[in-house]
Amino acid sequence: MKNRKSLRLKGYDYSKPGYYFVTIRSGNKNYPFCNIVDGEVILNEIGMIIEKQWKWLFDKYDHVLIDEYVIMPDHFHAILRIVSGNAGDGLDRPLRCQKRRPLSQLIGAFKTTSSKRIHLAGYKDFKWYRSFNDRILREHELNIKREYIGLNPKRYNNDK
Repeated sequence: MKNRKSLRLKGYDYSKPGYYFVTIRSGNKNYPFCNIVDGEVILNEIGMIIEKQWKWLFDKYDHVLIDEYVIMPDHFHAILRIVSGNAGDGLDRPLRCQKRRPLSQLIGAFKTTSSKRIHLAGYKDFKWYRSFNDRILREHELNIKREYIGLNPKRYNNDK
């Protein structure tokens, strides 16, 4: 069996508090997530499931906070924040006692649950691309990536 090259930063603890920019791609272009009309995202049924499951992730795992995200026709960009639960995190509630999940397990939970719901909606051949891309954000990159996410639909070319 061929060894796959890991896309993750070697030796880095991905359960560590910080901001993470992720890109998750569709594994099948036959199932778009939305249409882009005049720079605005119009979610279809698959896109609505994806959005619902993305928000579910933050309800399920309270050491993860939602930030900016955008669902595009064939991919999904998001920033998520993993917190320690200390007072400096700006949380208004204590964390429930729960095992902290690293980024790959969080994305795996999202992809698994969203795939299951998409299949149940009748899109049996839907699949995600095997992995995902990530970037550990430094403080000065956070607003740059937020702006990138916000402008992504306006830059999208429907003729792809």
